[in-house]
Amino acid sequence: MKRLIHNGKIYTMTAPEQTVEAVLIEEGRISAIGRYDELVDLADEQLDLQGATMYPGFVDSHLHMIGTGLKLTRLDLSDVQSAEDMLYLIAEQAKKTADDEWLWVESFNENNFPDQRIPTMAELDAITTMPLIVSRVCRHVFLGNRLAFDLAGITEATANPQGGLIGRHSSGELNGLLYEQAADLLKAAIPQEGAAFRQQLENVLHHTIEHMHARGLTGGHSEEMAYFGHYNYSYNAYKKVLLGRKDFRANLLIHNEVFAAMMEDELLFDDDFMSLGAMKIFADGSFGGSTAALLEPYADDFTNKGLLIQDDIAMEELFQLAQAYSRPIAVHTIGDAAATQVIKLMENYPPPSGTRHRIIHACLLNEDLLHRMTKIDLAVDIQPTFVTSDFPWVGNKIGEQRLPYAFPWKSLLDAGIKCGGGSDSPIEPVDPLAGIYAAITRKKPEENHGGYVPQQKLTRYEALRLYTVGSAEMIHHEHDRGMIQPGYIADFTIFKEDLFTIAIEKMLQAQVKMTIVDGKIVFENN
Repeated sequence: MKRLIHNGKIYTMTAPEQTVEAVLIEEGRISAIGRYDELVDLADEQLDLQGATMYPGFVDSHLHMIGTGLKLTRLDLSDVQSAEDMLYLIAEQAKKTADDEWLWVESFNENNFPDQRIPTMAELDAITTMPLIVSRVCRHVFLGNRLAFDLAGITEATANPQGGLIGRHSSGELNGLLYEQAADLLKAAIPQEGAAFRQQLENVLHHTIEHMHARGLTGGHSEEMAYFGHYNYSYNAYKKVLLGRKDFRANLLIHNEVFAAMMEDELLFDDDFMSLGAMKIFADGSFGGSTAALLEPYADDFTNKGLLIQDDIAMEELFQLAQAYSRPIAVHTIGDAAATQVIKLMENYPPPSGTRHRIIHACLLNEDLLHRMTKIDLAVDIQPTFVTSDFPWVGNKIGEQRLPYAFPWKSLLDAGIKCGGGSDSPIEPVDPLAGIYAAITRKKPEENHGGYVPQQKLTRYEALRLYTVGSAEMIHHEHDRGMIQPGYIADFTIFKEDLFTIAIEKMLQAQVKMTIVDGKIVFENN
């Protein structure tokens, strides 16, 4: 059955402003593009866009899909404006939670608080009677009450784990905060097994996919095999949901802690809807938690350069492990010290044929690092909404001298480095429009200025390309994804408005009219 899509503006994303009148699709692929009168006689049926605007299917190049679904069902503190309001909302949620259940609360951000005060363990103990875990918005810092720490076996005598830090008052008493790898001690105490747990993972994946479809997303690159008990729980949930639905394309990155075991198990991955991604490693933390690894100290704390999660020997061993299984590397890299560590190893360990290394975030670089990156077959996975979340406070963290290289998207693209766009959801909302807007303006919608580090702003074409061609380049699929060309997959994102011409301040209100995956309509908004 051949279907002709027409009567709208159809951007191919092969070049700025490049459009076609009509697209002919057959069996999930684009068979022809061109003028309507040239293609209409080849079609068995037609899809009238009614003046809407069509793009290649948008793909979020970095998120955590199960985590996104869980956040949609949990108390979310992202918009809370004070420690007192945070405590009140947690107390109200605790009233609805049984004492024998864990209460997980999402995304506090003390940078939104006038005094930037984080509640203490003692304050949490006063309002809860069940074990409590609260993630910071970056998910590199967690907060817990005494009962949660007791269940995890964390005491004043517990030593800091490699790559992590247990927060303490000056007296040595626990303050409830856990940084980086130390948070794993707490999360390991949460029960994650059984039939009900498996069903929950499947349910939240269904919910996430439908949520993403409604925002025009046809696929995503997700990483979370090591976070929900044994990796088989996550793997089987993805397999059942993705291969059962066949309406969403997920590329699954594999955390280094479970990578070797999963490779040895020779698990099934389907190239169309559930493909095997790179081995994922964390090199450092976040700016918000002051754990991103910097070459020079933080401007607001001269005693701190952040944390490298892996020392140089351990990181090189992980690169060697990936090479042994002919897989590329994807590394969470925020600070310039982390980038220095990672880029050196990418120079020494090129990606296997047909794959591409990936640097995730790359929030702080310098001229030398940018130059060296141009010599490596890599792509950079950027999250544009980090700018709207992290500025203006991030300037106080890294200082004026380093600001020109903060979130340096334009510099990366001008250097010819491939870039894809993602949300890092549940860290940020899974919404490509928010990312596109942030990439173009580098400011919050309500702000009236020229953008944070405006020389790094992208054009509309560059910004939309992040979620189309760029996401395809991440996984070495630019030959059949990310553009509207013959032979490419029939995945499309259709908006009622034209994102190339709509007033920039109205972009966030643009409406998805239709989402198409594999030639089938998976979301429709009439």
